[in-house]
Formats: sequence, structure tokens, C-alpha cells
Amino acid sequence: MNGIRRLAQELNVSIGTVSRALNGKPDVSEETRKRVLDAAAAIGYVPNQAGRSLRKGSTGVVGFMMQSGSEITGDGDVFFMSVFDGVQTVCARHQLDLVVLLCSSEEDPDAYLQRVVARGFVDGLIISATKRHDHRITYLADRNIPFIALGRSLTDVGHPWLDLDFEGMAHEGVDRLVAKGHRRIGVFAPLDDINLGHVFVDSYQEALARNGIAFDPDLVFRAYPNDRGGHEIGERIAAMPGDERPTGFLLTNEMLTVGLYRGLYDCGIKPGADCAIIGRHSTNSQYLNPKLTCFHLSLRDLGIELAEGLLATMPAYAAHYPQGVVRRVVPLDLIEGNSDQPLRV
Repeated sequence: MNGIRRLAQELNVSIGTVSRALNGKPDVSEETRKRVLDAAAAIGYVPNQAGRSLRKGSTGVVGFMMQSGSEITGDGDVFFMSVFDGVQTVCARHQLDLVVLLCSSEEDPDAYLQRVVARGFVDGLIISATKRHDHRITYLADRNIPFIALGRSLTDVGHPWLDLDFEGMAHEGVDRLVAKGHRRIGVFAPLDDINLGHVFVDSYQEALARNGIAFDPDLVFRAYPNDRGGHEIGERIAAMPGDERPTGFLLTNEMLTVGLYRGLYDCGIKPGADCAIIGRHSTNSQYLNPKLTCFHLSLRDLGIELAEGLLATMPAYAAHYPQGVVRRVVPLDLIEGNSDQPLRV
């Protein structure tokens, strides 16, 4: 005897009532629903998710696509773990499950996404690490698959996205360092074609020009966005002639900061005093000495907004999230520390 029939017989109710109670239908009283759920738990009955998915035409799963690999995440990535927590908070409201889709740094993201879509095991997607020109966006839009992007792109199909305010970080960071006497200001940029690198470097150049400072391409340091990349930047700074080194530095990636501190210290350059640093807040950066001046935002809140923005595009959930297509630059707050001291004369 299968589970639903057994439950119906034991509770003396119809098979349809058991099925509706298990599926959360509104035409079942709370008392009956509780009886069915308690009885199902007692016998260890779990509905067949594959069968339910076929009947409903949905999987109840939201996918979050991100890249993995030591060159991308180093020894760990606290950014996404906090974002996932926010996404899962929203998913739990609707009994949805979050699945993290890890695309290896050695695999083409377009091919990986096509494989995910072909298997059809997610109802909607969150994509990250958007490129300057991102084929994933048109691929999903052409197939009417609900998605939201964490990051902007020049590829624009009117889709929802959220992105951090990298323009604001560049302008506020440069202005703050210039006000402290710094004119040779270095910045980090990714090695690949991720769009945030273009946005940040373009805004950095604008901020320099507004302050009457000529752009020097040698002060744009490209590296992998991890602690090892930060350490390599520190070594490259130390290898430069003294009068050509940056006296101030801006970082968009929270994982680089610890490596940069260590790289500078290892080369006899004191962060904060010999090289002013403004970075991104993370759980690790709060233990740096000197205390990091950094940009901060709630990553959990970012995850919540991402998930709500995705569900707003899905007919089954749009009534709960009437904000429509979300396209927003998320501001960050500057937390003052001691890592961006005035230029030593």
C-alpha cells in the first residue's frame, strides 16, 4: 500500500484530502492538515518530488550560479555564504529550495548554463559574475526562463539585476585619499572581462580627472580576486621604484585585503602608514591592523533582495512581490578605520 492510500485509510479521509493537505492547498482545514502532516511524519512518508514536479510543471528549486576554483575563491568566500543566507530566507517563505550551481573556473560558463537549463531542474536562476558582454543573459531571456543577475552588463534585455555601487566606491575612495594628500592612487582590477572591473576603473579615471590627476595605467593592478592575488599586488608594489609606488590603494574585493596587508608587511611596507588602503568589509578584515577603512553593506539583505527580485518575475509568486523588474545599484556605507592615513611628507 503506498503512502497516500495508507494515510487516507488510517485517518479515515479521502486520498484527495491527503494529497491536498500534503501539497498545502487552501481548501483543507488547518486541523485536517495537521493530522495528515503528523501522521505522515509518524510513518516517515515523504512525497515523491519528481512526480510532484511533473504534475505541477515546476521543481520548487531556485538555482544560484557562481564560479568556483582556487583562482576565483582562494581559500574560501564569505561573500556568497552571507548572500545565500538571505536568498534561502526568502525561498523558505514559499517552501522553495536553493541549489548552488558551481561552475568550475576551468569550464565555459555558457556551456555550463546550457547544461543546467537542458536538465530542467530549477524554476528560476540567479546568475553572478556578469561579464561586459554576457551571453547567458540573452540565452535565458530567449527561453523565457526567470532569472536575475547579480551584476550589470552591456548585454541588456530589460532583465532584473542588482549591482554594488562601484562608481560610488571609486569616487568616494579617490576623494578621501586626495583629501589626505595622496595623488598616486592604485586600484585593483580583475584579470577577466567581468563588468565590475570596467565600471570601477572607468569611475576611478573619472574621479582622478575631477581632482586634476592624470591617469597612470601602471597604477591599475590586475590579479585574481583572492588572498594570494592581494599578496602578489603587495609584492609588485614593493618592486616599484619608490617615487613610482602608489601611496594610496583602493580595493573592490574583500578577499584581497588580507593578502595585500601581508604582502606589504612581508616587503617592509607598513599598511596604513606607508601605503593608505581603503577596501571592502568582510568578517576577516575586522581583525586587520591597522583597522581597515572600508565600504560595507549587508550581504544577507542583498540576498533577500535578489531572491525577491527573482520571484517578482515568476507568475506563481509575483503577487507577493509587486515591485516589478528590479534594476538597482546598491549603495555601500564607508566605515572609517586607521588604514588610510594622510600622506607622509
